[in-house]
Amino acid sequence: MSDDSGIRTLFDQSAPATRRPLARRMRPRMLDEYVGQAHILGEGKLLRRAVETDRLFSMILYGPPGIGKTSLGQVVALATGSKLVSLNAVGDGVGELRTELAAARVRAPRRTILFIDEVHRFNKAQQDVLLAPLENDVVTMVGATAENPFFYLNKALLSRVQVFELRPLADEEIRGLLMRALEEPERGLGEYPVDLTGEALDHLVDNSLGDARKALAALELAVLSTTPDRAGTIRITLDVAAECLMKRVVRYDRDGDTHYDVASALIKGIRGSQPDAALHWVARMIAGGEDPRFIARRLVISASEDIGLADPHALGIAVAAARATEMLGMPEARYALAEVAVYLATAPKSRSCADAIAAAVEDVERGDAFEVPEHLRDASFAGARRLGHGDGYSMPGSEAEGRGQEYIPDARVYYRPGDSEFEREVRARLDAWDAARGGDADGEPDTLGNATDERGPDRNDDRVEG
Repeated sequence: MSDDSGIRTLFDQSAPATRRPLARRMRPRMLDEYVGQAHILGEGKLLRRAVETDRLFSMILYGPPGIGKTSLGQVVALATGSKLVSLNAVGDGVGELRTELAAARVRAPRRTILFIDEVHRFNKAQQDVLLAPLENDVVTMVGATAENPFFYLNKALLSRVQVFELRPLADEEIRGLLMRALEEPERGLGEYPVDLTGEALDHLVDNSLGDARKALAALELAVLSTTPDRAGTIRITLDVAAECLMKRVVRYDRDGDTHYDVASALIKGIRGSQPDAALHWVARMIAGGEDPRFIARRLVISASEDIGLADPHALGIAVAAARATEMLGMPEARYALAEVAVYLATAPKSRSCADAIAAAVEDVERGDAFEVPEHLRDASFAGARRLGHGDGYSMPGSEAEGRGQEYIPDARVYYRPGDSEFEREVRARLDAWDAARGGDADGEPDTLGNATDERGPDRNDDRVEG
């Protein structure tokens, strides 16, 4: 099937049915046959309302492979009686794009849905060609991409489209697709006498990772490659299913949002003191081909931000693991990464230093950037004393004496020790120094000579979340 400009469409069905892959033959022919994405296609949801009322708009369908982006473009066109033509941003350029836009103008007032696969591959010039046609409703664009469009598409194009994030299919949705394919006589495998064991079906479902194309391809391979038994039945056992699916593929895009999502999950697993979670996310990154140096850097950040002074050794251990990663490379570096991930997850946690620097930065950014007092200014150069630099400064003879000297014009308390064992010692040390000099840097001494502005954990109510 070709469109009226002579260009074959994406959904050309001219090839013999027996030669088209099962996943392609089983594509939905109407909206009610579409499986998954209930969060955008369920009753009352925006996209479903737009299709049912024929009030379509340009959109980007974003999500991993095999979850129905192309199929959704097809059913939207069929449901609205629109002309569907397609381009692939990998091989098609500005010339092909202009040809389709010109054909759409001729075709008006019939709506043209321009399906652009791998739309994130379009460069800025190609994206700019789309701006005016989308603004003037020359075409309704449906772009499909497995990459986060907010990373790859320019703001002008994004402002003209609605972005929908599609999700991997649920296990029961994959299971239903496979059973329908086995039963469907015309488009599916219903003509074959197949006996699919429960274990084999479970394996296909569990290992497809929500990818319908992958599941259907494995089922088709299993059926077509298995010799019938004496009774003429094609028996698909667990071993057959496992052979056809091979190993589980780890979905991980090093340059996209999965990269950041998994890194975030790793940090939060450590922050939540869950060593098993931390190990899982480290393993996910390693299996996905992540740069081990990136993993090491995240662990160093966690050591300084979330563990902090609750365990002063954590940062040194994380830095040592990062250095070991540089020295060893993979696969041996995974042991150092695993060791520090477990150490950090099981270490006591304190954000007192992270909160302190956040509060200090907030003060500075809102204008509380004080001039350096004269007695603290650099007095190492000739003539410094003539400028008053260093006047009034005295070298502290003890920690208590140092605590009594002014180092910031307006008394501020940023660092408040946490309640971990080490920071309780820090708090006691500070309190002892204040008591030794007879007062607190932030208040008058009480009758016992103790600080009236205690630096306890109860002062952390206004901490900044990082």
